[in-house]
Order: sequence, then structure tokens, then C-alpha cells
Amino acid sequence: MDDKFKKLLAKVKSLQASGNYDLSLEEDLSIAIMNLISLEEHFFLTSQKTGKSDYLDLLQQTREVRKQLLAQMIPQHEGETWCITKHLLAATMRLIEVGTKYQADGKKAEADTSFTQAYKIYSLFWAVRLKLLDLKGVKKIDKALTIEDLTTQLIDCCQE
Repeated sequence: MDDKFKKLLAKVKSLQASGNYDLSLEEDLSIAIMNLISLEEHFFLTSQKTGKSDYLDLLQQTREVRKQLLAQMIPQHEGETWCITKHLLAATMRLIEVGTKYQADGKKAEADTSFTQAYKIYSLFWAVRLKLLDLKGVKKIDKALTIEDLTTQLIDCCQE
């Protein structure tokens, strides 16, 4: 195990031990935010397809709720981390939806690929959210660094 991974694993264990995070609650909140982002997209598309601007009003209301909830998860941000986290959640949700559509069409391999990609993106969200990665100067994530493994260990929605 390389030193970077050991340091990240130690950070994850300290977060778990500290009890400062209710990660099962935050996991639910992140999924709620994903769904609100999807609603924003659907309200926009429906407004354009129907020509009814009322859907844009619903989009704005939904956006305000999403912004409030995301602010609970990302209270202090630097640079573009706010937008990064929003887009990581949006991409996760879309990849999950693509995977479920592939699955419904009997395309298991494509579904599995989409679900794996969704989890990788979701894991990056948690790495940014919990500041597991130092994003200053990062150009490429080391392939030996398995953020997905850390996310799996850190977030257990079944813990009450």
C-alpha cells in the first residue's frame, strides 16, 4: 500500500472515529440534491417542449431548495468546489439513470459500466466534500489511489 493511500485511509478512519459527521444523513442529502438537480433539468426541458414558462418558475423554486441543501454540505468552498460538487452529483445521477435504462433493455454489461462510472464520480464528490484530496495543483488522480474504496469504507448508510 503506497503512502498516499495510507494517509487517506488514516484520514477516513479519523473521520469515522471523530463522530463529527453523520454520513448516512449526508448520503441521503446528497441523493436528494441529485434528484433536485434532475428536477431542474426536467422543468427546463418541459418548459421548452411545451412553451409554458410556468415550468421555469418551478425550476427556480427547485433550484433555491437545491442551493440551500447543497450549502449544508458545502458550507465553505474555495475556487469552484461548489460547482464541482454540484456537477459531480448531477453526473452521478445521470449515469445511474443511464445504467437503469440499459438494465431495463437487458444490456447488463453496459449497465454495469454505467453504474461503475457513477460510483467513481460519486466517490470523487465525497473526496471533495470531506477534503480527502488536496486539490491544489492536482492535475491527475493517481490510479493507485482508490477513492471508491475509501467511500465504501467511510459511508455506510445502514449505520444508525
